[in-house]
Amino acid sequence: MRIIIAGAGDLGFHLAKLLAQEGQDIILIDQDSAVLENASNNLDCSTIKGSSTSVRTLDEAVVAKAELLIAVTSSEETNITTAIIGKSMGAKRTVARISNIEFLQQREKLGLKHLGIDEIISPESLAAKEIKRLIKQSAMTDTFEFEQGKLSLIGITVDENSELKDKTLTETAYLNPDHNFTTIAILRENETIIPHGENKFSKEDHAYFIAEPSGIDRVMSLAGKERFEIKNIMILGGSKIGINAARQLSKKYKIKLIEKDKEKCFTLADELPDVMVINGDVRDTNLLKDEGLDRMDAFIAVTGNSETNIIASLVAKKNGVRKTIAAVENIDYIHLSQSIGVDTMINKKLIAANFIFRYIRRGEVLSLTSLHGVDAEILEFEVKPKSKILEHELRNLNFPKTAIIGGVIRRDTGYTVRGNFKFEEKDRVVVLSKADCIHTVESFFK
Repeated sequence: MRIIIAGAGDLGFHLAKLLAQEGQDIILIDQDSAVLENASNNLDCSTIKGSSTSVRTLDEAVVAKAELLIAVTSSEETNITTAIIGKSMGAKRTVARISNIEFLQQREKLGLKHLGIDEIISPESLAAKEIKRLIKQSAMTDTFEFEQGKLSLIGITVDENSELKDKTLTETAYLNPDHNFTTIAILRENETIIPHGENKFSKEDHAYFIAEPSGIDRVMSLAGKERFEIKNIMILGGSKIGINAARQLSKKYKIKLIEKDKEKCFTLADELPDVMVINGDVRDTNLLKDEGLDRMDAFIAVTGNSETNIIASLVAKKNGVRKTIAAVENIDYIHLSQSIGVDTMINKKLIAANFIFRYIRRGEVLSLTSLHGVDAEILEFEVKPKSKILEHELRNLNFPKTAIIGGVIRRDTGYTVRGNFKFEEKDRVVVLSKADCIHTVESFFK
């Protein structure tokens, strides 16, 4: 597939990396020679220096033969213009990154598709949705439900109290007598491990499981965690992410939002009638304490400064806040969360890149999600009448070593699977796969 990406910043670079691993024909356009050189040295892609709103530049990229044109520069106007021009020049599908949330809310009224924009994305809005999802499951670092909870993905941190610590998967088998959960990934520092029997859980690992409904509490128990109710949330920073998160969360939780810009506080108070908006320096730990930091169940730091967000989250943790989320600009920081004490770090550009990746793959898989910091994707497939996966029991399928089947939904019931499992037509199969073998995994379900 020929894919043109306008903008070689963090978002464009990460997206190109995901797609290049799949062997797609990627062309990156940017006006900055340095970022293009970095992309050329690190990715299997072509680069063109120039403006993506230039007809000459798009002609050079052969936009007429592009299956997809993705405009993700830092300029909303450039992205919209690029998509419109690119579509008129023959691009089959276009995606534009925007910052104005009104475009999302009024997309039908504005008739963006008629203009030539097939899909719009807002990294800030996507990040707010991710925060809402993370808040939903209090004691987990990550969670995702398949078919309204028939199967659930659970992420936890292995700490000193965990029964899993220092045991291999084989040694922990007795802890799962009902076979109602399966370990699908272990994140250790920057390494993603697709676990097998000999792999050991270590302290500070982020471990991920697919669980049947009856297995969720069992996993939490083994991890030394317990679910707790979230009622009170403090949000640090009146950024676009902060505003969106506060708007969505205030429907269910009591929210305090702290913003240092006094004029902005007045605007936020009008925009967010159900949120208590407080003016103050977000770096002032005494202010946070005076505003009841120790009574908060969750703390979300989304200022424009990554270091401020991390430090404030650590202060919150030290003051007894049980759930902390920090937004960071540097994608490399994502891996630090497990070692420094912040429950989850999020990066809006990474979330947006993964969203676009899912959009591109839509139709080939039923659903797809990503885990923070994990170098793999969660995919859901439906077994077709002639699928190769029907030929043998799981243990005899020669399934790729860098992928793992976590569970199956069969006739509205979720099951975790073992080696003797035999698949049936119309099964919905949940798989974790590294990017380098996604095509091989897909071949089992065609």
